[in-house]
Amino acid sequence: MIEMQNVEKTYRNGVKAVGGIDVFIGKGEFVYIVGPSGAGKSTFIKMMYREEVPDKGVIYINKTNLAELKRRHVPYLRRNIGVVFQDFKLLPRLSVFENIAFALEVTEEKREVIKRQVMEVLDLVKLKNKARFLPQELSGGEQQRISIARAMVHRPAVLIADEPTGNLDPDTAWDIMSVLEEINQRGTTVVMATHNRHIVNTIQRRVIAMENGRIVRDDSRGYYGYEG
Repeated sequence: MIEMQNVEKTYRNGVKAVGGIDVFIGKGEFVYIVGPSGAGKSTFIKMMYREEVPDKGVIYINKTNLAELKRRHVPYLRRNIGVVFQDFKLLPRLSVFENIAFALEVTEEKREVIKRQVMEVLDLVKLKNKARFLPQELSGGEQQRISIARAMVHRPAVLIADEPTGNLDPDTAWDIMSVLEEINQRGTTVVMATHNRHIVNTIQRRVIAMENGRIVRDDSRGYYGYEG
C-alpha cells in the first residue's frame, strides 16, 4: 500500500527533515505518526501525497513510485489519497455541498454522480442536514467533518490526516476520531500525524514515532511517549 525505501529530504536552507526512512504501511491499517515538533512528521506526511519530493530513495503508493511521478499526473494520484488538514481549508464562499462537489467537478463527473457521492459522504460524517450552510455557519468540529467528507468523496484508498484534531476542543476531537475510526473500519488506510497523547494512548493503533527526521519506534499497538 504505502512503502518508503531509504527516503531522505533536505530543504534548501540545509535542514535535513527526513533521513534514511524505511517503512511499510499495509492496506486497511490505522497508523499514528508522533514525535516532538521538528521531528519530520509534516515532511513525512507531505511526501505521501507528493506535496514534497524526496532527494533520495523511493516512495510507493499502490505500486506507483511517487519520486518518478510527473507533475501532470499528481492530480490523478490525489484522487486516490484523501487529505485532511488542521485548518480545514474550506472555501468560505461556497456552501458545504459546493465545497465537497468541487472536488468532483474538476474531474468532470456527471451531475447525478456528484449529488449522490456528496450526499453519501455527508451521511458518513452525519451532516446531511448542513448541506446548504456556509463554512462560517458551522462549528469547528463540523467544519472538520466537512473537510473529511471532501477528502473521502473520491472514495480514496488512503486518508492522510495532518493534525486533524489540533484546533478542536477535547470533546469535539473525540467526535472526529469516531469518524476516522468508521472510515478505517470500512477499509480505508488512515495515516494520522498528531500531538494528542490522550487519543493515541486511548485508541491504541500502530504508532510510528519520529525524532530528528528518523523513525525511532514502530509499535503495532503503541503509545504516545512524549510530553504534552
